[in-house]
Amino acid sequence: MKRWTTWMMAALCALLMTTAGAAEVLLGAGDVIKVSVYGNPDLGLETRVSEEGNITFPLVGTVPVGGLSVSGAEKKLSSLLEGGGFLKKAQVNIIVTSLQSQLISVLGQVNRPGRYPLEGKRTVVDLLAQAGGIAPDGGDTISLIRRRDGKTIKETLDLDAMVRAADFSKDLDLVGNDIIYVERAPRFYIYGEVQRPGTFRLERSTTVLQALSMGGGLTARGTERGMRIKRRDANGKLQIIDAKQDDIVQVDDVVYVKEALF
Repeated sequence: MKRWTTWMMAALCALLMTTAGAAEVLLGAGDVIKVSVYGNPDLGLETRVSEEGNITFPLVGTVPVGGLSVSGAEKKLSSLLEGGGFLKKAQVNIIVTSLQSQLISVLGQVNRPGRYPLEGKRTVVDLLAQAGGIAPDGGDTISLIRRRDGKTIKETLDLDAMVRAADFSKDLDLVGNDIIYVERAPRFYIYGEVQRPGTFRLERSTTVLQALSMGGGLTARGTERGMRIKRRDANGKLQIIDAKQDDIVQVDDVVYVKEALF
């Protein structure tokens, strides 16, 4: 229940913070556009923007449109048609039929992983909402992988902390080819004399007593005395720790509940 409450809060905050007028899509390599000129059906065509960011248009030849907005490309074609003496008043209309240059990959523990077109100004939370939200096994930690100035950069976003603080300053704007990856939720394990031994989602600040409750409590033979935690340190070495009820369980901890001696 906490998972869905957190996500609903995030989505609501994102909707409230989204501006009414999103920025226009910028054309790029691979985009397919449909161009029409009012009153001149012979000039209409559907074409793909080349890797160099160009299209070939009747009468005017090669036209660089990469990096231009749709309205900017319309004005450029109109200007070339008028400047070349082909039309007195060119009314050009462009529709993007396939947006391939501005795709965002949303991967990991989301309900609908895949590649999504970046239509206007969008943030990480916007794309998570578009991908159906975080799946039940998803965690609060989100990785954003992007290339800037030839370097690959990884940034980590804590969705739960953003929602709790109502601070979305770290809800970063996206550009084409960014990758959003939702980590799997951290887990812990409990076994021994508990009603439901197994693997459980590790919420923040979970204590040993709470972990015991998540495992259904003690069996008739179980005891809270002598509980132990098996934990690996930073070097992978196994540690066995005598556990107290208010100790905090860590990621991948194994909690063992002993059988009572009498």
